[in-house]
Amino acid sequence: MLENLWHQLHNMNTAGLFLTSLLITVLLTGVLYAFLFYILRPIFRTFQRDIAIVTLNVSTYPVLIIFAIFSLKITFWKLANVHIIPVIEHILIASIVIVITYWSVQIFTQVFIYYLKEYTQQSEAMWDDVLLPILSAVVPVLIFTLGGVVVISSFGVDLTGIWVALGGATFVLGFALQDILANFFSGIVLLIDTPFRFGDILLLEDGSIGMLRRIGIRVTELYIFSTHCDVYIPNSVLQGQKITNLSRPTSLYYHSISLEIPSDCQIDASKKLIEEIVLAHPDTLGDMDIKLEVIDEYYNSEESDPHLIKQQKIGKLRLLAEQEVILKLEEAQQALEALVVTMQFVEKGGMTQEEIENVQQEYQEVLEIIGFQVFEDTNNNRTVVNFEETNPEGLIELIREWYRICIKDPNLLDEDESFISEEWERKINLLKRRVQRLYQKISNPQLDETRLDDYLLELIKWMKEKLKAPRKKWQEPQIKMIGMNHNDPTYYVELELTFFVDEIKLEDGKRGDRVRSQIYQEIFRHFKNTYLDWDGIKEKELGEEIGNTVDISIN
Repeated sequence: MLENLWHQLHNMNTAGLFLTSLLITVLLTGVLYAFLFYILRPIFRTFQRDIAIVTLNVSTYPVLIIFAIFSLKITFWKLANVHIIPVIEHILIASIVIVITYWSVQIFTQVFIYYLKEYTQQSEAMWDDVLLPILSAVVPVLIFTLGGVVVISSFGVDLTGIWVALGGATFVLGFALQDILANFFSGIVLLIDTPFRFGDILLLEDGSIGMLRRIGIRVTELYIFSTHCDVYIPNSVLQGQKITNLSRPTSLYYHSISLEIPSDCQIDASKKLIEEIVLAHPDTLGDMDIKLEVIDEYYNSEESDPHLIKQQKIGKLRLLAEQEVILKLEEAQQALEALVVTMQFVEKGGMTQEEIENVQQEYQEVLEIIGFQVFEDTNNNRTVVNFEETNPEGLIELIREWYRICIKDPNLLDEDESFISEEWERKINLLKRRVQRLYQKISNPQLDETRLDDYLLELIKWMKEKLKAPRKKWQEPQIKMIGMNHNDPTYYVELELTFFVDEIKLEDGKRGDRVRSQIYQEIFRHFKNTYLDWDGIKEKELGEEIGNTVDISIN
């Protein structure tokens, strides 16, 4: 009788302990819920970036579930004399693994991948644009697979046979899919160690010229201008080719034309006329001041096509806007160079608070030239720095005015307009990110005070090379006398004309062909109407034609 009573009391104690532990678990879970939703959430909402609140939203319920399951596991551990506990313990462990697996995938996709995509859109590298989709597709599968293996193992299942089978299957699949794997690893190599960027113009071994659109896991996509179609080349095949990148180091067309004129004509006057005709075209490169002087003198006769007249009108407005951009860019670079001198002086021996404030003030003047104004808001004892575009005469707004005039060019295709807008807005965003990072370093120079001048020099270099490269002397048109030919009863002087055309990507890669044709027609019209007999002027193409272009080379 006493033994039965003892068992009853023990069972009552066990049940009471279970209910008490369960009640404590519910209460603590409720407290944790209140902390997450009513304390952390309002705090995270005040942050400038939403990564904290997104992480909290993704993590709230998994954390609550894991906490509750751990509490139940501890409760059942205290009731170890009950024979059903081992089964429940396996279920609880499996549940925890499942929740952690799901939570890990959500953190990876909703937080890590999401914000990495935001970063890659503003990045100048292209490998991250391709590897990121691969990671977002592969990593969740690997996490779920690992979680599944752990869940199965938690029930005591021996997975040795499965691992052996998977190893054999992997070997067979690797042998069967060796071509796909070769293309995959070739694509990785092309992305990491590549001389290409998306949008670059490539000359293939077979003579085709195309724009690089995408490097995928297995194939590379190229848009071929001559056939107006997309071509997909296996990565391993592309890696083994000799490819010429026509967009690097400059995305400019290089053209050579040979003209023969009678020896009894005025050679110097003819050369000057040809040079002015080339410079008068808005799409060629050359001294900006000279181009603006001569642009109204050519391509605008009564015989000219209205389309050509509109081209010259828009072209002149574009050159004027570009000139404003160049002047403002030089002003910003000079201000940065002056700040470099200041920084090199004050950083010796450490910067005082007064020197830091003076450098900040000088850098804010540079920001105003670029087009930014800095506003600092204090919220909950936390200072938030905002950059706003407030200067209508700043560099950024001048760039926008310039490219908006560019897209009015009647020769551009529809896709060219979006291409120009996207390219320059991307450059503006990159400029904004760079000056913001530099502002943060200048505002808190404790760790980088001896390197601030180097950061300024890097910004100047980027603006010159990546934002907008200055016009170079070698880009101006050149006219050389390269020989003489005799054709009774006249001697002919052979002249070589070389010039550059801007932006190889536009007009389906045929921008240079159009410009060359228009220049040649204008030369024809002027020489015919002045002192030369056109029968004495002949064109001779130099080198092997690539499409309709006489000669393309990279300088």
